[in-house]
Amino acid sequence: MRVTQISVFLENRPGRLANLLQVLSAAHINLRALSLADTADFGIARIIVDDTVAAMEAIRRAGLTAATTEVLRVEVPDVPGALETAIVMPLAQAGVNIEYLYAHSERPTDKAEVIMKVDRLDKAEQVLKGLANGA
Repeated sequence: MRVTQISVFLENRPGRLANLLQVLSAAHINLRALSLADTADFGIARIIVDDTVAAMEAIRRAGLTAATTEVLRVEVPDVPGALETAIVMPLAQAGVNIEYLYAHSERPTDKAEVIMKVDRLDKAEQVLKGLANGA
């Protein structure tokens, strides 16, 4: 199924992702998926949201640079090897190149999981453990 993805270009500096998330939150936009890629100078936040039009308006009002792209959202069984056999191999055999991909697996819960790479792993772990413990 086709969905609209928003790509937001951010400086690769502390607080830039937080700024984007504040913009979305203030506009009552809910994230459905997020992928953050980086280079030395900038990052690209690729997001799927519940209201693309309102999100783009809020992002542009905040002075951020963004673009939309049509992407595919495909369900696969949550079992080992399914991504390869249901998507990657059939597309490769058809001569279709996957430019990038990010995935999540929904669980029957009211919480989302986030996986991230940070530049200061120990510090980030300390900060987040403190939050979980009510510090």
